[in-house]
Amino acid sequence: MDYKDIKKLMDDMGNSKLDSLEIEFPEGVKISMKKNTNKEVIIASKADVIEGSAPMTVPVVKEKQESSLVKVEKNEPNENKVEANKEENLKIIKSPMVGTFYASSAPNKPPFVKVGDKIHKGQVVCIVEAMKLMNEIESEYDGEVVEICVNNEDVVEYGKPLIKLK
Repeated sequence: MDYKDIKKLMDDMGNSKLDSLEIEFPEGVKISMKKNTNKEVIIASKADVIEGSAPMTVPVVKEKQESSLVKVEKNEPNENKVEANKEENLKIIKSPMVGTFYASSAPNKPPFVKVGDKIHKGQVVCIVEAMKLMNEIESEYDGEVVEICVNNEDVVEYGKPLIKLK
């Protein structure tokens, strides 16, 4: 759900006689709206619908010159501080498109990279096939491979982490 859809939903809610509304989508997005003097709208998401730090508060001014708050929260599993700091120091190569992940150029060839390999910026690390086109994915960073996040022939989405480097 993008910003325009959320804005339209807020406007429709403001113009209706409803006092509250809750919607939960199959992809994990949950929207809960309540009319009151503060005109507060809370949006919580299990999926990475909106990337960035969470929670985030954005003031919105409506036609009636009433202000409301939009809170966007990203629910994440609790992690200990050491694990979080470890993750912050990693560089992540993400999929630039939807497609099928291939670790090597052919089934009988060795993978482009393995855990522990040192790689350089511009080095081909995998292939993502999209619409019968084989797209070589190059590293944007120098580093050492610490994790390959997907299995060979897995379907990947846009922005999905493929390889983590330190």
